[in-house]
Amino acid sequence: MKIGIIQSRGLGDLLIALPIAKHYVDEGHKVYWPICEEFWPSVRETAPWVQWIPMVTDARGEFFYDEPMKRLKNFKCDEIICLYQALNSQKQLSQVPYFQIQKFDEFKYTKTGVPFLKKWTLGECITRNKDREQRLYDKLVSNENYAVIHTEGSDFTCTPDLSSIPDDWQQIKITPVTECVFDWLKILEGAQALILVDSVFSNMVDQLKIDTDKYLIPRSHIHLTPVLGTDWTILEAPPGSLASKIIFSPG
Repeated sequence: MKIGIIQSRGLGDLLIALPIAKHYVDEGHKVYWPICEEFWPSVRETAPWVQWIPMVTDARGEFFYDEPMKRLKNFKCDEIICLYQALNSQKQLSQVPYFQIQKFDEFKYTKTGVPFLKKWTLGECITRNKDREQRLYDKLVSNENYAVIHTEGSDFTCTPDLSSIPDDWQQIKITPVTECVFDWLKILEGAQALILVDSVFSNMVDQLKIDTDKYLIPRSHIHLTPVLGTDWTILEAPPGSLASKIIFSPG
C-alpha cells in the first residue's frame, strides 16, 4: 500500500511521528509525506526511506492540509492519515473520544494504532552522518566540559537563568549554523548538561534517550507538551509562556 501522512510541520512533530512512518514501512508499505521545504534538509538523508515531498510554506496556510492532500492524491495513495490533532479548517480531527484526554504526541499514536512506546525508537529510524556531526563538533567544542543551551522554539524565545553552570564550562548555544538538526547529535551526546526549551532538540534528545543531565524549559500547556520518556529536571516556566498559566484549579 501507499500510505500518505499529513503532518507538514513543525520539525519536532515530524520527529515524533517518524517511528509511526517506520512502523508502516516495516509492514511493507510505502510512505509519502509532504513537509514544509525548510525541514527537508534535516530529513532527506536522515530518513531516505520516506518519500518526502517538499512544499512551499505559503502565507494562506494551505501547506497544513489542502496542499498535502492534493499532493498525496496525485501520488495515488491508498490511505491518507492526518496526524494533526486539531486544525481550524478541519474541525472533525478533534471529534474523537481521546482528544481531550491525551497529549498531542499520544494522539498521533492512538489515531494510527501504533504502540506509543515506539516513539522512543527514533534511533532505529535515522541514518546519522558522522562526518557532518564531527565537523560541527570540531567547529564549536573547545572544552571537554560544556553545556548545550537551546532557548528558541518555532514561535517562542526565552532567557533562562544559567548561573548554575560552572564558570570553567563552555556554554554552547544552539543556533542555525547547520541545515540539518541531526548534525548536533555528537555535541548533544558529549555534553555534561543540556538546557533545552520544549522544541525539536528536546524531542530528539528524549526520543534517542541521550543519557546526561537534562533540563527542560516548558513553554506550552499540558496538551501541547509531549510525554517525556527519560529523566528530565523541569525548570520553572518562563513568564508569559502558556506553561506559566494555570488552566484549571484542582479541587
